[in-house]
Amino acid sequence: MSQEARWFVVHTYSGYENKVKEDLEKSIENLGMQDTVLEVKYPTEEAIEILPSGKKKVTQRKVFPGYVMVKMVVDVVEKQREDGGVSVDWVMNPRTWYVVRNTRGVTGFVGPGSKPVPLSDEEVTAMGVERIPIVLNIEVGENVRVVSGPLENFIGRVEQLDPERQKVKLTVSMFGRETPVELDFVQVQKL
Repeated sequence: MSQEARWFVVHTYSGYENKVKEDLEKSIENLGMQDTVLEVKYPTEEAIEILPSGKKKVTQRKVFPGYVMVKMVVDVVEKQREDGGVSVDWVMNPRTWYVVRNTRGVTGFVGPGSKPVPLSDEEVTAMGVERIPIVLNIEVGENVRVVSGPLENFIGRVEQLDPERQKVKLTVSMFGRETPVELDFVQVQKL
């Protein structure tokens, strides 16, 4: 059995996101659990408000009101399947589950029933929680399938890769013309 850190989504009372974050961080520190609950955050973005006077004011707006993301260490368990393959499951530490679940303002984890479901790396990146670099095993000249966005299911030829920005430039055939597009790594898949 090994351990790894995964992001979980915790549902809170709306407007209590910051209070839940602060209370949870205090509990983690007081209980010495910094090695099992690694990070607590709620994604924000800049929003421009136009005041009655006509002036513009830049504010921080919560991207997902009523939700807080928590990065926790879980045990990874491999199980043998009937078809001979191996399935990977995870087990949350009961102590960390209890601390998060019993923080004032928390209504529960997001997931079916009482089983929290960790976010995938793609979800973490797409939600702006954390930037997890994606390694694409493709090269310039190869064809890839677009798996999300307005060009979903289109096939494109890789023209350029930018691992630092996590972007790929493709040429996609649309309406009989070759059209250049730039997409995120998470939006394409090797054929």
